[in-house]
Amino acid sequence: MDVLPSLEPFLQQITWRNVLDVALVTALFFNLLLLIQGTRAVQILFGVFVLATSYYLAVALELAALETALAQTFAFLPFLIIVLFQQQIRSALASFWRTPLLSGAGTTPLHNVVDDVVAATSALADRRIGALIVFERMEGLRDYVETGIVLDARISVDLLINLFTPDTPTHDGAVIVQGERLAAATCFLPLTKNPELSTGFGTRHRAALGITEETDALALVVSEETGAVSLAERGVLDAELDPIRLRNLLFARLMPTAGGMAA
Repeated sequence: MDVLPSLEPFLQQITWRNVLDVALVTALFFNLLLLIQGTRAVQILFGVFVLATSYYLAVALELAALETALAQTFAFLPFLIIVLFQQQIRSALASFWRTPLLSGAGTTPLHNVVDDVVAATSALADRRIGALIVFERMEGLRDYVETGIVLDARISVDLLINLFTPDTPTHDGAVIVQGERLAAATCFLPLTKNPELSTGFGTRHRAALGITEETDALALVVSEETGAVSLAERGVLDAELDPIRLRNLLFARLMPTAGGMAA
């Protein structure tokens, strides 16, 4: 019962400037977190946090050699980050105040997304139309989304088929799916560096393997030559999939990142 009286001296010291100060700092850090969300900058930030924690532990435990090494590292770290992420920094500064609205309206349940992808994939395979669909999981793919045409559209069979129809601007490149939305089309992906990969695999298969080697994404490929459907995960290709097998694999691989949603 004595809590409120004990807080009175503290509350009396709070002014509108203090409130404004805290609000501005909160907004600043919130926008910074939104800017790096879904990019590799999150992993870099985590690495910096680990280095900072190690430095303070070295100081506390009086580990002179480790403390000196980490201090030297911190001296060059800002320059290294600027050089490696100059393009992302420019994009972030250009869009700093364009904070996205987080809304769950208009989303599609996971089982509808998978059903639409499988139906579109089957139609594309029957027509021997090449396709590459990448599913984001725990690691963000925003860096790759920004290389293509941003769509942020609801996934549907017709949309996927139209995107990969030959002689259209979106035929080449990859489509990236984030959660239950189609984020972008014509995205550029890294190619696999596996020297033992068969020369029979084309650019789509190499890109599917490349993105799954560098991230935890899932990549679905339709061969333009044979119409065969394959699914890549962690640099391994599961080929010659029928619609039932494909649907089961997509649910099994995407379910953990969807909060255990039932099919």
